[in-house]
Amino acid sequence: MVRKDWASQNSIALSWQEPDFPHGAILDYEIKYYEKEHEQLSYSSTRSKAPSVIITGLKPATKYIFHIRVRTAAGYSGYSQKFEFETGDETSDMAAEQGQILVIATAAVGGFTLLVILTLFFLITGRCQWYIKAKMKSEEKRRAHLQNGDLRFPGVKTYIDPDTYEDPSLAVHEFAKEIDPSRIRIERVIGAGEFGEVCSGRLKTPGKREIPVAIKTLKGGYVDRQRRDFLREASIMGQFDHPNIIRLEGVVTKSRPVMIVVEYMENGSLDSFLRKHDGHFTVIQLVGMLRGIASGMKYLSDMGYVHRDLAARNILVNSNLMCKVSDFGLSRVLEDDPEAAYTTSGGKIPIRWTAPEAIAYRKFSSASDAWSYGIVMWEVMSYGERPYWEMSNQDVILSIEEGYRLPAPMGCPASLHQLMLHCWQKERNHRPKFSDIVSFLDKLIRNPSTLHTLVEDVLVMPDSPGEVPEYPLFVSVSDWLDSIKMGQYKNNFMAAGFTTLDMVSRMSIE
Repeated sequence: MVRKDWASQNSIALSWQEPDFPHGAILDYEIKYYEKEHEQLSYSSTRSKAPSVIITGLKPATKYIFHIRVRTAAGYSGYSQKFEFETGDETSDMAAEQGQILVIATAAVGGFTLLVILTLFFLITGRCQWYIKAKMKSEEKRRAHLQNGDLRFPGVKTYIDPDTYEDPSLAVHEFAKEIDPSRIRIERVIGAGEFGEVCSGRLKTPGKREIPVAIKTLKGGYVDRQRRDFLREASIMGQFDHPNIIRLEGVVTKSRPVMIVVEYMENGSLDSFLRKHDGHFTVIQLVGMLRGIASGMKYLSDMGYVHRDLAARNILVNSNLMCKVSDFGLSRVLEDDPEAAYTTSGGKIPIRWTAPEAIAYRKFSSASDAWSYGIVMWEVMSYGERPYWEMSNQDVILSIEEGYRLPAPMGCPASLHQLMLHCWQKERNHRPKFSDIVSFLDKLIRNPSTLHTLVEDVLVMPDSPGEVPEYPLFVSVSDWLDSIKMGQYKNNFMAAGFTTLDMVSRMSIE
């Protein structure tokens, strides 16, 4: 049986149980697919070493038919039965929510109508007047609860931009607790921030023992604008409550030095931690770290919040290898419109981690955060290597524009590099949402065998960093013919049985 793990407007992720095949070990799987309405016209195919695949370049809100067959040393098996799945559309989520509201509204109207009929019945018969009074009181209570918000549709909290406050200091006091400085004990300096030193220390909690904390301090001689910018991060952090987001303990604003106090992360930033422990972790441990980061980013995205500076240096690691998103200095809020993106003029942009549209037009969105997440994946799987190595920022921008994407680090599972490339699609609407990423990583963790196939087992790596690897996992014969401007010969290739790029590569003059 083939399962649909998730679907976006232009992509579908499929997985299936690896079968017990009597004719030897399974070499790979061939996935044939076509639009349901155009079954007789043409089809595309792709291959996967693992029992899962992400198929991209599909049409929104379209039904597709999928067949899968196995290749062993003895050759190909027959195709499986048909499996039909549909891509999503822009209105699918909205329609689902409207459907739920319609059901609730219908039930409410039906219940109210029944109540009116019962009330009239009792009025006409003159009986059970005590029941009518009790029922009316009960109904008034229910309405009061609804108005007070005790019963409401499920949802998530929405982020509030501190910059929308006329007096930003009000945002600090609304979202962050004021801490008495006598409860803080600074022990040692562990780093330097944009505004001052970062120290480790202890925080005495009321009625509890001391807990380890990190303390950001604002250096002396600051002006009001610097103080406001320093505390802005606390106004942002104080709105978040998630195990994969750094936790704000509170602030000190009524005495000097001004401080932001957060939970202490023993292993520091993820990039330096990985470089220090190069090669020490299993693939499952690395995927677990990536899953934690994706979960934190899903929470931020659900709140309508864009990070803008997602990178391994801004992920902190605790003693349990739990990763938490931090550093909200560059972050901004999204509009309600799902197509909207925050636009800013000026400001430094971390080129190697930033999506092309954000570099070119200063347009940031959750989709540009997804691009950055793909770079973080590459950093994790390469144990903190510098993205694009020694290439200049200008060379990085030009290479990305020409279609270059980072090759997989040595030892990287093919399924993870697939996800990286999916995050690095030029069209931002084609990139996966963080909910999709979390689901995909959960599937890999539940089926560790899918991580055994390494990229170097699937393709020959390019000779130099400047070459773009050819991925038979992604490209169909149809796509290849289009890319060399020979799309008119698709039917000829299919009729001759050349349905995969592997078969095309073995074509001879005969």
